Amino acid sequence: MEFCSFDAAYIESLCAGDRPTQDHFVGYFTTLLQLKLRSRLQSPQAIEDVRQETFARVIKALRNPGTLRQPERLGAFVNTVCNNVLFEHYRVNSRSQSLDEEGQPELPAVGATPLEIVVGKQMKEKVREILTDMNPRDRMVLKAVFIDERDRDEICREFGVEKDYLRVLLHRAKQEFKAEYLKRFNDEGPKGGPKGPKKTNS
Repeated sequence: MEFCSFDAAYIESLCAGDRPTQDHFVGYFTTLLQLKLRSRLQSPQAIEDVRQETFARVIKALRNPGTLRQPERLGAFVNTVCNNVLFEHYRVNSRSQSLDEEGQPELPAVGATPLEIVVGKQMKEKVREILTDMNPRDRMVLKAVFIDERDRDEICREFGVEKDYLRVLLHRAKQEFKAEYLKRFNDEGPKGGPKGPKKTNS
């Protein structure tokens, strides 16, 4: 498929309810989201539910002035919203599964395990704090690759680097994040609680 670029006029028409723009938006992003969701969800109904909820949230958010300051980033914004909807779907699905009778077959992994769902909620604030304190370039690299899930070629163009050097930047950023995460975890103890008293030899 041909990838589109977006501008302020497109966003304005979309929010104003312009039918051709809305039809283009739905058609264009339906194709992209289905490619993403088919690898993460088993049920066609679940795929459709996540897609529709993603579109509804995107339109609602865009109608709030200042939500998207860079119209050309509409694709990344839709992807981020979709990730949030997926996370909520996993969480609800996990709760439903825990209420089922014992002996039922386990659901196949669809991108996030129940453990990741629980830990993700607890660690979300900590991760945000670490990213905020990181070197701006390292933070932007991690966000582009792991949070926004943007195309690597697009990221290379934005940063003005080759793919080989992007891997270097990404490795450095991950090492910085890991070191800071471990430091904070050790300082605060598991689950963000206070660290217990050190044992001393009597």
